[in-house]
Amino acid sequence: MNSANVAWLRLVGVTIGICSLAFSACQYEVPITSAPTRKVQEQLLGNWKSSDGKEELKVRSLDDNVYIVYYDGDLFRAYHSDVAETPFVSVQDLNSRDRKFAYVVWKLSDDGKDLRMRSVNDKVIPKEIRDSTAIAALLTKNARNPELFGEEIEFKKEK
Repeated sequence: MNSANVAWLRLVGVTIGICSLAFSACQYEVPITSAPTRKVQEQLLGNWKSSDGKEELKVRSLDDNVYIVYYDGDLFRAYHSDVAETPFVSVQDLNSRDRKFAYVVWKLSDDGKDLRMRSVNDKVIPKEIRDSTAIAALLTKNARNPELFGEEIEFKKEK
């Protein structure tokens, strides 16, 4: 596997991790991008457990471009929404009536056994913005802002 693929897989890992954080923070009206920007990554599919053993994450593919994620009893639809050379994920809550979105980044370890996630901070990207183009512009503008992301959560892949 070349270094570009490894780097990309790491970023994908961050996105999944953020999904878990985002699942409890779905608050945006629109996705980052209206359609997926990448195909489903096989390395992300499977069952994951948080480092403390309290949270479970199951990632499956719905089709070539969309994930279905089960996180502690809730279902989410997720897809890659790359912006500013960062592999963001738009995560939609399927259990709620309003079906709002969360924005997440993830990072997968080189061996594919560890997944780290972080969600986008709504103090940097206000939840009141209801336009995907405006969201993407703000993410691009803040790509290097250390305040863009919240706390990291780590998962281990189950066998």
